[in-house]
Parts: sequence; structure tokens; C-alpha cells
Amino acid sequence: MAEAEEQETGSLEESTDESEEEESEEEPKLKYERLSNGVTEILQKDAASCMTVHDKFLALGTHYGKVYLLDVQGNITQKFDVGQSCYSGPALAIPRRNIVAMVMASPVKINQVSLDESGEHMGVCAEDGKVQVFGLYSGEEFHETFDCPIKIIAVHPHFVRSSCKQFVTGGKKLLLFERSWMSRWKSSVLHEGEGNIRSVKWRGHLIAWANNMGVKIFDITSKQRITNVPRDDISLRPDMYPCSLCWKDNVTLIIGWGTSVKICSVKERHASEMRDLPSRYVEIVSQFETEFYISGLAPLCDQLVVLSYVKEVSEKTEREYCARPRLDIIQPLSETCEEISSDALTVRGFQENECRDYHLEYSEGESLFYIVSPRDVVVAKERDQDDHIDWLLEKKKYEEALMAAEISQKNIKRHKILDIGLAYINHLVARGEYDIAARKCQKILGKNAALWEYEVYKFKEIGQLKAISPYLPRGDPVLKPLIYEMILHEFLESDYEGFATLIREWPGDLYNNSVIVQAVRDHLKKDSQNRTLLKTLAELYTYDKNYGNALEIYLTLRHKDVFQLIHKHNLFSSIKDKIVLLMDFDSEKAVDMLLDNEDKISIKKVVEELEDRPELQHVYLHKLFKRDHHKGQRYHEKQISLYAEFDRPNLLPFLRDSIHCPLEKALEICQQRNFVEETVYLLSRMGNSRSALKMIMEELHDVDKAIEFAKEQDDAELWEDLILYSIDKPPFITGLLNNIGTHVDPILLIHRIKEGMEIPNLRDSLVKILQDYNLQILLREGCKKILVADSLSLLKKMHRTQMKGILVDEENICESCLSPILPSDAAKPFSMVVFHCRHMFHKECLPVPSMTSPAQFCNICSAKHRGPGSAILEMKK
Repeated sequence: MAEAEEQETGSLEESTDESEEEESEEEPKLKYERLSNGVTEILQKDAASCMTVHDKFLALGTHYGKVYLLDVQGNITQKFDVGQSCYSGPALAIPRRNIVAMVMASPVKINQVSLDESGEHMGVCAEDGKVQVFGLYSGEEFHETFDCPIKIIAVHPHFVRSSCKQFVTGGKKLLLFERSWMSRWKSSVLHEGEGNIRSVKWRGHLIAWANNMGVKIFDITSKQRITNVPRDDISLRPDMYPCSLCWKDNVTLIIGWGTSVKICSVKERHASEMRDLPSRYVEIVSQFETEFYISGLAPLCDQLVVLSYVKEVSEKTEREYCARPRLDIIQPLSETCEEISSDALTVRGFQENECRDYHLEYSEGESLFYIVSPRDVVVAKERDQDDHIDWLLEKKKYEEALMAAEISQKNIKRHKILDIGLAYINHLVARGEYDIAARKCQKILGKNAALWEYEVYKFKEIGQLKAISPYLPRGDPVLKPLIYEMILHEFLESDYEGFATLIREWPGDLYNNSVIVQAVRDHLKKDSQNRTLLKTLAELYTYDKNYGNALEIYLTLRHKDVFQLIHKHNLFSSIKDKIVLLMDFDSEKAVDMLLDNEDKISIKKVVEELEDRPELQHVYLHKLFKRDHHKGQRYHEKQISLYAEFDRPNLLPFLRDSIHCPLEKALEICQQRNFVEETVYLLSRMGNSRSALKMIMEELHDVDKAIEFAKEQDDAELWEDLILYSIDKPPFITGLLNNIGTHVDPILLIHRIKEGMEIPNLRDSLVKILQDYNLQILLREGCKKILVADSLSLLKKMHRTQMKGILVDEENICESCLSPILPSDAAKPFSMVVFHCRHMFHKECLPVPSMTSPAQFCNICSAKHRGPGSAILEMKK
């Protein structure tokens, strides 16, 4: 018990269950604070017995018979000792704007305080039987003294209305008081005979109360009791474990008694089912058991807040003792419930409290829950976003806290995103996660240059400048040059590659370029051949527009960026004497660059520079020829030797495509080098086909190539030479028999074959000749059939066309007299002749046909030729 007394004096922040792990990852749903100031002062000398809550103020009843009105912070702003005269005079003229305190003289415990929804009328009942109802801002009053303790009182929610001047009280029976039109109060008994009335809750037209036997609901409109919900555990004393009632809305009643919770829904009965039954009935929509005894209930959206009285058994003494009460949030289901959160509360004097000593009151408008005990009043609030962030920071979940703050930045009041972010960075640094901390700086520090510089110096102190270097701002904002130089010096001392990366990625205007150039030169004195430093120095020279030095370093290093440097800064005038170096480095890129910029470096200049390097000269001229066959025509003679020496596969294509190449020179070179294919092409191109064919037969011994050559030339003399050369060579005869059937009559070849000569595959060759012949015959017959069919089709089409009618109207004229073909008077008879050529004549304008030539012809068309237009179509009317 000594330990419990120490807990009593502790802060309410210790109210979570110590039996659970302190480092639990489950966030609490509610936060707690004590009503201090006036409440503390009251409860030092008195004990709370009941309390009711309004959105504007609180009303607290005590064991010594006092009722206090308090503000929502628990402060007593004013006190009145009303006594027996509390119902008249200025004492009741309470200003609406002020929250006041009032003391009602009564020597015994206040059992219940009730307020209407407007907060203008209050009802009080006490253990000595006194009942009082009065207006806080008016002189209205009712007071009565009964001969038994009055346990409960409930004022009509809309008591301020003249038609709703009603309240109920309960002792051994439940009485309804109503004020008549003559301002007289009359009472009626709603229920009696089942023991003391323990609890009453009034909502709308429904009154719910609990007695020793169960819970009843009364419809004030129809004056009917509509249900009776019996008590489950009758072994519990109803005075020690009272029933807790709570209206969630106008038709949903929540009942908590012992360890049982029932959620009841009031529904309208169908007219056909009424008979003698009430117009409404109650359905229990959810029912479940809890682990502890219920001291209070309150709704929270679709969940429930349950105040529980807990008894535990000591492991040492094995005696039962009162433990701290619990406030649980549960999700009701049809036959069970799901626990959302559970907190054990350290209220003052919990060791001596019983279940009946605790009450749970709530403010619907603000989701505030008041846990009332004799010596303490604790307020539970839903945690807001600031509280959520507090919990995340406490659990060192800085990233989640930062995200929550960013999402709800308009709603948070106590936290700043920047402060959370800085705490997150410090946390990461403390854990040694320097790279993550540096990366987060980008998002957290944003454009705050001062904070950036502060963080950089922090990283310098712990020797982690390299970690933050990739994330430094490079544009908006821009830090002091000293910051960037400090980081570059750090890399230069220990990491040349990292230094080179920063120089490549950072704009050159972030730091003093000359300072860094001098630092690199100093390091090159120790390691003059270091390629990384040399390349980086070239980049620094480029930033400084010292392109000459940069180009020199790139060429020395044979670095690929030399071409980009030349293009970007137009350095072609600087490379005219460095063409060989560029070609040695990368001939393809160099040639492309030179050809793309002929206007800056002429072809003549390039060829001259490469005179001593013919292999490079060939690469350049070959690429030039591929782009344009005529630009380098003056060098085509030179190219013959270059192709012959360095690129024979492209020599023949060059000879075929070039029209500026001297053929005699080319033939001389090819004959000297014994290039047969090229020589054959040149001989053929120069008109010496017979020599070319002879070379194919004698040098290449390739009958197929010879036949192909003869086909290309299509010269009868060449075929004769080919046959004469092949006549004594059986393999050649076979090739001829297989290939010349469509160009030369095979009989001419067969007649010349000597008797007795063995011809390889002669039978197959003869069969192929016959097949080719049959194929030709079939093709001719097929073509003839197609031609005849097409001719017939066209003739029929012409006939159909000529048989069609021809339109004649006023616009047509006689081709002879040039007057309109149709008479102006359509009633007069007329005749005309229309030829198929569309020429029209008056019949009288045509010459009379002779006996030798009775047919008529179009004078216009017959002067040119006789054809289809000569036929006529005669029209008469």
C-alpha cells in the first residue's frame, strides 16, 4: 500500500499500465489531465459525489452537500452561499457570460445534479430527501423534501420551454413532476415496488431508469413503459455496483451493469403488430461481457468508452485489493467486443474507492470524458495531431513524426516541421547514420542557407563532410564559396575520384576556381602523372575558359571529352596541327568531327596533315567518299592505292561508285597486285569484255562466274568464246548445260561435244534442259491464254461502252456548221448523227454516202484515222 500512496502523488502521465512494457509500440488513444485549481481546493476538504457536464461549464456535487459550478478548467470563479433563500433575490441573477460557483446548504451528500440542454436550469437531489429545481439565470424554482433519500433527478432536456417543464426524481419510486398552466406542480408515479431507483437518463421523449430488478424505458409522449431489461448478475449488490446508463442518440441506450454491456435500440412497432402493445419496442443489438466491473459508459463515434473498477489479488498476501481504475475504448460487435485501447489511471485515493465511487461523464460536443472519484477529477481527451507527434517523438519515430507534421501542418499548434526535422537529423547523426542524415537535409533544410551552413560545420566537426557533399544545394540557395571549397579540400586530401566527381557535378561558380586550380597543381607536384587529377584540372581550366590548357591535357590523356570540348567551345582553330593526335586517339570520332566541320578545317588541310600517315588518310578519305562521291574527286586516284594497300574489300565498291577514278591507273595497280576481280571489272568497264571473260576462265576457273558475266553482257560473241573455251573441259560443259538454256540454244553446245567425252552428270543436265524447255512452252501457252482472255474482255467492255446512250443537250453544236445541234423549236422535226467519238452533226451537214462506200464516217476523225469513232448513232425526231 505504501507503493500505491507514492503513485497517488505522481503525475497523471504515469497513468498507463505499468504491468505493460513501457516501450510498447501501440499509441494511446486518449490523453489525461487533472482538473486542478478550484477542484483541488474543493477536494482537499470535501469529496466529490457526482458531476454533470455542459459544454459551457461543469456542476460538481460533494459529500458535504455542496454544489459547485466550475469553468471547464475546474476554476471556481465566484461562490454564493444560497442556503434556504437560493430561489429568490439577486442570488439567482447569474450573468450569462460568467461561470459562477454556487453553494447549496445541505448537510448531507448530493446524490445527483442534472442540467437541461440549454444549461439554464439545474436539478439537485440529496441524501436527506431534498429536491430542488431552479433557473440559473431566472427566478424559477421548485423545492420539495421527501421522507426518504432521493438518489436521482433528471430535468427534461428542453426544460426552458414552457411546454417541457418536467423532471423526474427517484428514491423508492420514480416520480414525474409537471408544471401545469397555472404554474402549479403536480406529480405522478411512473414506477415503484422494485427497490430503490439507482439511475435515470432522459433523452428526447424517452426516460430510462434502473432499479434493483433491471432497466426500464418510458415513453413520455404516449405515457407508456415500452421495455424491461432484466439485470443479468443478481448476485451483485445494486447499491455497490450500480447500473450505468448512457444515451448514444435519441433511440440508442447503452446499459452497463456489473460486467455486462448491452446496446439497446428503440424501434417503432408496425401498426399491424400493435394491438394492445406500446407503439415502440426495444431490440438488443449488441451484448457482451467485460473483464472488470463497469463504473461508467460514454459513446465515442461507433465505439464505447468504458470506465472499469478493478480488483486484484496480491501475490504476497493473497488478499484482494482495489487496483487503479481503467478507461478502455472498445469496439462493440454483435456478441463480443474488440479492445482498441486500455489505460490504467492513477487517481487519488483509488485504494479506498469502491465501484459506486466512480462516475464517467462526457461532453458530446468536444469528446471530453470526465472520470470522477471522491478525491480526484481526471479529464480524458482524444489525442490530437500534436499529441500523436509527441508520442512519435517519444518513441524516436522521427520520420513518421515529420510525415505526420507535413500532412497536418494546418492543424498542429505546438510543433513546427523544421524543429522536428532538425531533431530527426540530430537523431540520425547520433546513431551514426550519416548518409541518411545528410540526405534528409535536402528535404528538411530546404532553402534555408543559414541552416545549411550550420549543418555543414556540424558534419565537419564529426569528420563527415563527405557524407553531406552529394546533397549540398547547388542553385537555390547558394551557400558561401568557403563551404564548397572546404568540402573540395577534404576530398582532395583523401579521395581523388570523389573530388573529380564533385568538380564534374558542381557548377564552377559555386567556389573560387583559382583557389581550387592552385590546390590541384600543388597535388600534381607530388604525383604528376595522376590521370584523375589531370582530367579534373582540365575541367577546371574549362570552367575558367582556359580552353588551350584544357585541350592540351585532354590530348595528352587521350580523353574522350576532347571532342566534346572542341565542339562546345569551337576550338577548331586550335586543332589544325593536332589532327594526327586526334586520329590516333579515336579515328571514327575524329573523322566525323572533321567532316562535320569542313567549313572550319578544309579537306585539303586534313589530307595534307595526314600525308605521313596514309592509313589514317585512307580512313578520312573513305568516310568522305561514303558521304559524298564527288567532294573528294581530286583524291580518287590516290585512293586507289590507299584501298589496295589498306582496305581491299572496299576497292571494288569504290571502283564501281566512282566516276572520277582514272581507269587506266586503276587497271595498272590491280594488275600489278594481281587483283583478278577488280581487273575483270575494269576490263569490262573499259569495253574489253573478251579479255575479262578470258581472265575469269583462266585465272578464276569459275564457270558460274563466267556464265554470270556473259549474261550481264548479253553478247553472242562472248557466249561463243565461252563455249569454245569450255568445249574440252567436261566440268565446264556441265555448268553450261545447267545454266545457258534460257540464253543460248543448248543444241549448239551439244553438237560441239566430241564423241566419247565423259560429261559429269550429263543425264541430269539433259533432264534439266528438257524441263526448262517444257517450262518455257508452258509459260508461252499460259501467256497466250491470258492475252486472249484479256483481249476478249477488253473487246466486250468496248462494245458495252459504245452501246451506251449519249447525252445531247442545248450546249452541243454541229461540228460542221457550228450551230446548236438541237433546234430552237422542239416541235419541229429534226435528225442528227452522233458518232461514238462524241462528235455530232446535223444529218444534212454530212456528205451523202456513195454507192461504193455506203457507211458514214466522222469527218473530223476520218481525216486522222479510221477507228472506233467511225461508227455512228443516228437520231431522228
